[in-house]
Amino acid sequence: MLDTIDWSRPWYESVRDAAGRLSAQEHFRDSFSKQAAALGLRNHLGLPLSFVPQEDLPEGTAYEEHIGATGCVPTRDNLHDFFNGLVWLAFPRIKVQLNALQAAQIAQDGVGKSRGPARDGATIFDENAALLVVRDNADGHALIDALGEHRWHEAFVERRAQWGAAEAQTWLFGHALMEKLVAPRKAITAHTRIVLASEDFFTLDHTARRAWIDATVARQLADEGLSTAGFTPMQVLGVPGWWPGQDEAFYADATVFRPKRAVPSGQPQ
Repeated sequence: MLDTIDWSRPWYESVRDAAGRLSAQEHFRDSFSKQAAALGLRNHLGLPLSFVPQEDLPEGTAYEEHIGATGCVPTRDNLHDFFNGLVWLAFPRIKVQLNALQAAQIAQDGVGKSRGPARDGATIFDENAALLVVRDNADGHALIDALGEHRWHEAFVERRAQWGAAEAQTWLFGHALMEKLVAPRKAITAHTRIVLASEDFFTLDHTARRAWIDATVARQLADEGLSTAGFTPMQVLGVPGWWPGQDEAFYADATVFRPKRAVPSGQPQ
């Protein structure tokens, strides 16, 4: 199963370090638990984090509720849960905050048929988010506006020089998104959260940048909460440098790079 992953792909950079510490001599669940212990990872109640077989999840208990109450992450033998474990190791503070939000909502409202906007937002974030860190200056805000208004040619072609180490960096977070990208398709789209950063961020090394993102976004989630409204769609293979053949025709494909839908007169934006 793991042999199908091409770790050289740029979209796996955020979790490549944790993947590189896996051992062929043990199940990835056990390796994840050892890495979590070495990092001192704990859930929002201060319980040590570990990865356990799916069968350890008691019948009738919600997945998020179990993690919040025990620190144990039920993990199946599939790519979906494999990437979930890697994200726990790469962005533990964000994952803890998302789980705390989910557990609190379940405690308040029960599992129910409808998750509500907060749990919906947390689920979308957990499954399909990309974190786009943008320099907090005029050019950065112009790039954000272009993405938000679906002016794809401006965002990806005209502003191509902004993407990369110095101005705008894309860090994948969603484990379902990572799973889909094992077999990349042009239409795969992330729910993107914009994170503004000062010039100092872009001078840090990879590990320090990831730690900054983890701490900053977790703090924002704790302070502001989360809903489904805070995401911008972004085609992952459209990120400059992430796919070959990104010419004018590539971005002119309106079946993928769709213009923003017009809002009928009288309706809120």
